[in-house]
Amino acid sequence: MSGLKVGAVVITMGNRPDELKALIDSVAKQEGDLVEVVVVGNGSPVPDVGECTSAVRTVELPENLGIPGGRNIGIEAFGPAGRDVDILLFLDDDGLLAQHDTAELCRQAFAADPELGIISFRIADPDTGVTQRRHVPRLRAADPMRSSRVTTFLGGANAVRTKVFAEVGGLPDEFFYAHEETDLAWRALDAGWMIDYRSDMVLLHPTTAPSRHAVYHRMVARNRVWLARRNLPAPLVPVYLGVWLLLTLLRRPSRPALKAWFGGFREGWTTSCGPRRPMRWRTVWRLTRLGRPPVI
Repeated sequence: MSGLKVGAVVITMGNRPDELKALIDSVAKQEGDLVEVVVVGNGSPVPDVGECTSAVRTVELPENLGIPGGRNIGIEAFGPAGRDVDILLFLDDDGLLAQHDTAELCRQAFAADPELGIISFRIADPDTGVTQRRHVPRLRAADPMRSSRVTTFLGGANAVRTKVFAEVGGLPDEFFYAHEETDLAWRALDAGWMIDYRSDMVLLHPTTAPSRHAVYHRMVARNRVWLARRNLPAPLVPVYLGVWLLLTLLRRPSRPALKAWFGGFREGWTTSCGPRRPMRWRTVWRLTRLGRPPVI
């Protein structure tokens, strides 16, 4: 074993107690040293998880801070920038670790590669075993069983070396929902860290559509603009957003969805996006070599 200490952060709205308990049970069964879990009740009480509570701490927030805000609270529960552990797993409360060696595989991966900052797990449907194309964080996503270096990661199924948070900061609170992972990924890559997609590290999760959230189209558009304004060199901002505008129109969303999308797009330009720290052109080239130039 590598000796790296692993913790886990789970965000809950309190409405999936059975799924939450099953997830915590799957974490408790991980091989190697015990993985402590912090469950953050994002504006709601944390459900009773029964006999697993010896490995679980809970934080109940009086209001919903959004996904990145809640996860940042979970990070700080392990000390400033999560420094009390070496690795943090971020897991959806209705997910389930498919195997008992996932935490140990993370320890081995981070110990073997000092440049590795983030691992994105493979998400598979518990009934069919199918991994949706959108859950493979690269453009060439036809083969979800192929592991590779990537340029972003999946928010509810990943592991992060806590040194990344200490160096580049946490997730962007103001995003609330959508694209917060890519914001962190770009900052991490700009700081010299690498990101891996690992098909052998599996989180079982029911197949769902992200558009089930009422705010989906508005948040996706607003945060896409914020993402570009915060992180891209000025010449690439209109290119990146122009490509995504074209892709959105080609997908032919419904009239209400398109109206919400354009509302969010305008909001992204007229509201504060937080600090602007454009990535270096060397990072643009790195993203391009990894198969996803920051124009798409």
